[in-house]
Amino acid sequence: MKYIGFFVVLALTIALGVAVSTPFGAIPPLAPLLDPNHGFWQNSISEDELAQDELRLDNLSSEVQVIYDENLIPHIFANNEADLYRAQGYITAKHRLWQMEFQTMAAAGRISEIVGPLALDLDRMTRRKGLAYGAEKGIKFAQETDPETYALLEAYADGVNQYINQLEDAQLPIEYKILNYRPEPWSAFKSILLLKYMTDMLVGDRDLEYSNLRKILGDVMLDKLYPEYPIGVEPIIEAGHKWDFKPLEVTRPDSINYPDDQLVIDPLPQPADGTGSNNWAVSGSKTKNGNPILANDPHLSLNLPSLWYSMQLTTPNHSVKGATLPGALGVISGFNENIAWGVTNATRDTRDWYKITFQDKSRKAYRYGEKWEQTTFRIEEIKVKGEPTFKDTVVYTHYGPVVYDETFNSNRQDVNFALKWNVHEGSNEQKTFLKLNTGRDHEDYNAALDNYTAPAQNFVFASKSGDIAMRIQGKFPLKWKGQGKFFMDGADPRMEWQGYIPNEHNASTLNPERGFVSSANQHPTDSTYPYYVFDNSYEFYRNRRLNNKLSEMSNITVEDMQGLQFDDYYLHASEALPIMLELIGSDFENDAEAKKYISILKQWDFYADPNQNAPTLFYIWWRELYSQIWKELSENLAPVVLPNYYQTVLFMKNEPSGEVFDLKKTSEIETVATHVKLGFYGLLEAMKKWESEEGDFSWANYKRTKIQHIVPQFNSFSEENFYTGGGAGILNATSGRSGASWRMVVELGPEIKAFGIYPGGQSGNPGSKFYGNFIPIWANGEYLNFDLRTADQVEGMLFKTRLN
Repeated sequence: MKYIGFFVVLALTIALGVAVSTPFGAIPPLAPLLDPNHGFWQNSISEDELAQDELRLDNLSSEVQVIYDENLIPHIFANNEADLYRAQGYITAKHRLWQMEFQTMAAAGRISEIVGPLALDLDRMTRRKGLAYGAEKGIKFAQETDPETYALLEAYADGVNQYINQLEDAQLPIEYKILNYRPEPWSAFKSILLLKYMTDMLVGDRDLEYSNLRKILGDVMLDKLYPEYPIGVEPIIEAGHKWDFKPLEVTRPDSINYPDDQLVIDPLPQPADGTGSNNWAVSGSKTKNGNPILANDPHLSLNLPSLWYSMQLTTPNHSVKGATLPGALGVISGFNENIAWGVTNATRDTRDWYKITFQDKSRKAYRYGEKWEQTTFRIEEIKVKGEPTFKDTVVYTHYGPVVYDETFNSNRQDVNFALKWNVHEGSNEQKTFLKLNTGRDHEDYNAALDNYTAPAQNFVFASKSGDIAMRIQGKFPLKWKGQGKFFMDGADPRMEWQGYIPNEHNASTLNPERGFVSSANQHPTDSTYPYYVFDNSYEFYRNRRLNNKLSEMSNITVEDMQGLQFDDYYLHASEALPIMLELIGSDFENDAEAKKYISILKQWDFYADPNQNAPTLFYIWWRELYSQIWKELSENLAPVVLPNYYQTVLFMKNEPSGEVFDLKKTSEIETVATHVKLGFYGLLEAMKKWESEEGDFSWANYKRTKIQHIVPQFNSFSEENFYTGGGAGILNATSGRSGASWRMVVELGPEIKAFGIYPGGQSGNPGSKFYGNFIPIWANGEYLNFDLRTADQVEGMLFKTRLN
């Protein structure tokens, strides 16, 4: 009998051995992951425990020195740019390799290779949008027009690949081990692709939704609910700015026929909620020390590893410091010995859609005017982990790729929509940042921006010489008024873009009389700008709060600017809540809980600080009220976009009994008061549930700011429930899953003073103490000293590395 027990145990042992050594679909084999010499145990130590005095980096023309400070921020000193960027590639890969590769695989539509069929539709959509196609155009453009930048891209890739080639299994980032794959070689193409990925992250369009709204509402009501220039717009370029150029003429067709379908298809993913940014610069006339001060805080999804990686890059000719994008060369938002710059999203409509009429089912030709144009076919081979390769045929027209057709996101044979997007054209954004890194003055800043196409950005600038400036830069189509707002007929040549706005005609300002420049994703200009400008996602609260504060401030210090980046004033609530409280009347006088909440709201100072209860109450009440007001519009089967908060509050204030508040499907006539009261009932229900389950409804506990690993399923590598205030539409834009991904303040005096922070850490390794060590500093509105340093000034260094 004892032998029976032995053989049972033996069989179980063999089965377990097979199980842990064999992958099942997307599930990796467990044996390598649990191996004490090569598995996840090897990722449980920090970089300072692995210090080496010398590392081998080939192909350098002279010695490069890398010195890490106490926060693992590398300061790279090289004698020329090729060595500098080769070392940047090597060092960035050393700390962020998995992130670099994952982001470019996402941009290429290759996530299915890693996780299996659950990402197939995502990969198909990415490829149909043509990001890799655009990167191919970009790399060819760099090779043919700018061999110097291309050579630096190659040097960076060489540095990354030398690190990959030295990488042993035990040193692989933990994500490779969990997902059971290894890094592949880096390339100049991947660096270009990364910048296209950023374009896709920041660019949206609502042509589909606006086409549906036009059919549902008609032109008159559409213009009323969605005005292109609402009352009270505070543009980026100061109102009344004089345009010193003669604009190009744009011819509007005499009659325009739009496709009149109601489109029940899924729109492209839009930028994540909370995506935005603030930047500004104040002149020396408004500062205590008489020096310009520049500030920038891009608002993006809060992820780990952080989108940003801080570095100082130094050659004998320049020294630059700030936030880099792992995978791209140079510093993206930062400063050098002479200038500082930062970016915010310009939210300009640079994607348009065209309905394609094919000649027949072969799709080899499509109607264009009186003739048939030939298409081309791009076969996208998508490798799927655990399954056969999936082949997707994407049709390309002269407009761009046909994203929607009968094989993808539509069962209708007559729905064929092509995407025209400036990302599909050759461009060289990498050159912009390389030139900014070495720039010395406003002229250099403008020359750098001339190379920039997408995504459209508001570039703020300040210099030691005293200049401050703002330029809204991108490659913007020449459009007649209304063009690109709706789906267009691709068979009509009159629907074509009529060229591009010249760079020198892009809206900009230098040293305005008000003493500051600023942007927060609002309208770029007032209505006097001579070119048609449209987007549906302009911001209306952060920008007004920012401009009001900058206008009234004087003797400004760096600390003042840091405080403004962390400002929690809830302007939307200050404008909406008084109306809501007035309209609620006495309906809830006999409800003790209602009276408690109303009392809290009436005493509120409109600051969304973490310990306050009122922001939670307002947030829920507004959410319920807003959904009540636009209930019928949101119930359409066809996708639509709802009127923005700002316009909704204007209707509440100016037309409380107006037709916009009457629900057409009911027999009663609703006013805004109807919705306010129903919204308050919704608040009471939501709070009853929350207080019974959670208790504390302070703002920080309610919004629960989380900094999430790039792969949501790796939740144990995330950080959550930070005690911090702010929120969407607030200068401190920290909501539950988005906020300031990087904060920087720079004073450009004889001695530059700089401060920066981001919510993460320098290491991409969850087992490192440098993975999230910046987060508490960031959550408290504090900063690291970011001054430029010489090799001898890097205090508290962890270790020095000489790359020979």
